[in-house]
Formats: sequence, structure tokens, C-alpha cells
Amino acid sequence: MQVGVAIPAEAIGADVGKIKDFVVTAEGLGMTHVVMADHVLGADPAYHEGWKRSYTNATFSHEPFTLFSYLAGATTTLRFMTGILIMPQRQTVLVAKQAAELDLISNGRFQLGIGVGWNTVEYEALNEDFHTRGARSAEQIEVMRALWTQDSINFDGTWHHIHGAGLNPKPVQQPIPVWVAGASQAAIKRAAEIADGWIGSPMESDMAKHAEMVDQLKSYASEFGRDMDTLGIDGRLSLNGGDPDSHISDAKEWAGLGATTLTISLSNNTPFDEGLQEAQQIAKAL
Repeated sequence: MQVGVAIPAEAIGADVGKIKDFVVTAEGLGMTHVVMADHVLGADPAYHEGWKRSYTNATFSHEPFTLFSYLAGATTTLRFMTGILIMPQRQTVLVAKQAAELDLISNGRFQLGIGVGWNTVEYEALNEDFHTRGARSAEQIEVMRALWTQDSINFDGTWHHIHGAGLNPKPVQQPIPVWVAGASQAAIKRAAEIADGWIGSPMESDMAKHAEMVDQLKSYASEFGRDMDTLGIDGRLSLNGGDPDSHISDAKEWAGLGATTLTISLSNNTPFDEGLQEAQQIAKAL
């Protein structure tokens, strides 16, 4: 099982140099990948009465394609994964182009993790339909894979119409791996049917619930005739709460569930170097 870490963008803030140091240190400690979350806009609670989400317009959220391109030049082996990119609020062809360029710049070290999101404010501002986001994301994957692997495509779908056009340059990986995140039945089913992997929920700490979701994933994969060897699982582990022994125990449980990768979120109360050292110890224990 490959072990990586989530970039603590909110904790680091706008200091891009510190993010670079964090990523370079992670690579030096043997981490296989880094993950970055994504939001374009945050809602202003002063305007949106009753806003309950922790993410607001005061929350730091870097643009992943731009920052990953910068970080790719400072690393050699580390893989970069969006965790997750809110795909349906974006133009599909533009994402395909950006992803292809990042994969080229990083020499094939990019993995596109996508989800449908929850922030209606972002969807409205980006002029995209919040209510069709799940179905559109499935069609988006089909469109991107065609663009990444064919010189010219003809595509007539429900939301996408492309006639005799293609993108160049192509990505190194053809196609770029697309992993789907989500704890809902619809998201797990979508991952099992068409994705290269499923991303566990970073908000869920109960391993029993993770196990239920993995069982659902495997059941859907069987229904669609998918071999689990062709479907990755990214387990999520937070170092907030618990202790090093419990963290190792949870990591081993993820391994027992068949996780192919493990992404660790560091504790908010621990310096980055100490958090990375613990992540390294977890990796060594597996």
C-alpha cells in the first residue's frame, strides 16, 4: 500500500514556499503522493444567513492545477492527486486540457480525484447546474478520456457536443487515472462502474463505516463485472485524535480492506515535521 499525505493548505496559508518545503520533505521521507483539496469560492457567512459549513470566504484554498505545476518542478517521484476537484462545476474540456498539461509537466505523476461537491454558492457563481452534477460527472469522465487518448473526437452526449476536435499535447498517461470520491450510494456506485479508483471520506473517522463503504464498492464492482484488481481504493486517515498506535491500527485495517493507497491528514496540533515523521512511521509499519 502506498502512503501519502494531504497538503495542509489551510494551516500553511498563502506561504507557497512553506508548501514547497512541506512537499519536498514529504518526498524525502518516502511519501508516494500528496493530495490537495479544491474550492474556487467560499461563501460569506455575513451574507448567507445560517451558513453552517466550516469552509467560508476566509478559508485558504489554493488552485490545484497551478500549484501542482509549480510543485512538480521541485520533485521527482511524488505523485499529485486532487482530493477532490469539484468536477461538475467546471468546463469539462478545459479540465481535460489542464490535466493533460500537468501530467506532461510532471512526467506522468498526476491523478485526478473528483467529486460532485456540496457548495451551491460555487455552482451558481460558475454558472453550472448543481442539481445534475452527479450524472454530468459520469459524462465528463467519458469526454476527458476520449480527449486524452484520441487525436480528434466526435461526441454527442446529454451535456457535451464535440465535433472533429482534439487537444494537443496529450498527457503522458493515456488516460490519466480518474478516481471518484464520495460516501453516498450514488458516488460509490459511480466509482465502481467507471472510475479507476474510489476515494474514502476524510471526514469519516469510524473504520466500521469505512468497511461498510468498501463492501458496497466491492458489491457494485461485482455487479458491473469489474475485477477489484482494476479498481484502486484510497483510504483516508486523520492524525487528529487517537494516538500513534491507534493510527497504525487504522492504517493496517485499511490494508486489510484492500486499500491500494493511504492518504494521511496531519494533526492540527502538531508541527508539520513531527506529523510527517509519524506518517513515515505508519508507512514503515505496513
